[in-house]
Amino acid sequence: MMLSANSCFTVLLLGISLLSICVFTFQNDLKQIEYEDSLCIFRAYFGYSVCAMMNYSFLLQALNRYIIVIYPHRLFWQSIRSQIFLICITWMFSSVYPLEFLLSGEIVYDRNNQICQIPFQLSFSINYMGFCVYVIPVLTTIFIYFKLVRYVKQMNKRVIPANILLRAHRELKMVRRTVILIIILITVCLPYQILIIISFFTYPPKYHFRIVYIIINISSACIIIVLFQFTDQLKSSIMKRTGRPPNAVLPGVP
Repeated sequence: MMLSANSCFTVLLLGISLLSICVFTFQNDLKQIEYEDSLCIFRAYFGYSVCAMMNYSFLLQALNRYIIVIYPHRLFWQSIRSQIFLICITWMFSSVYPLEFLLSGEIVYDRNNQICQIPFQLSFSINYMGFCVYVIPVLTTIFIYFKLVRYVKQMNKRVIPANILLRAHRELKMVRRTVILIIILITVCLPYQILIIISFFTYPPKYHFRIVYIIINISSACIIIVLFQFTDQLKSSIMKRTGRPPNAVLPGVP
């Protein structure tokens, strides 16, 4: 639950970051001014940080499930202290990695899009950001999933106590849910990646950042919905508070 709570919290932080950026852009558009306030660069830095935190939170969930199945007797890695330590490590990395393009002045104000971001162009910073935010956590999560699938298939061929095999299948199911979240993230953010690739060869559309942030907002909404559906304890708690049983069947629905 701690790792799930970490994922939910990072998604909440991402939502706050997106909301602050959208409010600033909307105010400038409404007043028909081109103005970079004192928090513009900080909002960009915070957005890059929390996006990485969210993706690494999914990686931590997959890694925890892998350890539970492969090394069930190494309880140290399943302890609250270890989980807090790993969460702190990912938060520290996510907070430090944007300093490269922050201190080098790569985050600039785009007047057309009323936003501070790394320009979409062939540069070290844009590739470094993509590698840290997407490539490392996403590919590692998928790699862990396939390793776990292979291990569980091997367990099915051996004589394994029923309770151990059942637990392995349960944890595999949880990792599969995490991979589904990653796939949703990749699918919804595909236009974002396409715009980055286009910028390597030509100028992107004039209002490309506005398009990108519409995509990211949709992606965040999809992730929140899927997290709610996949986190059974959270769903049960909310259902109880609303007075509806978690497994309630609507009238007339079979």
